Amino acid sequence: MNSEHYEALKNVIKIYLPTDVTIDDINPNSHLINELNINSANLVDIVLDVEDHFDITIEDSEIEKMDTVANALEIIALKLN
Repeated sequence: MNSEHYEALKNVIKIYLPTDVTIDDINPNSHLINELNINSANLVDIVLDVEDHFDITIEDSEIEKMDTVANALEIIALKLN
């Protein structure tokens, strides 16, 4: 896992966390919806921010696979290679 990408992704996600979840709750195995309580509208915003930050395009079929932080990092890594 690329720690630079991980920190960048955490910084994107933290903007959309509800008040009962902190950035310290984010770990590679965190499920974005079930554990971090990110709603579907914010999930779309996270994808858009990730695309902007990393200058990549994430396809609709890939968004469905971005259910955990680790899976999101895998998709980011694949797009950057």
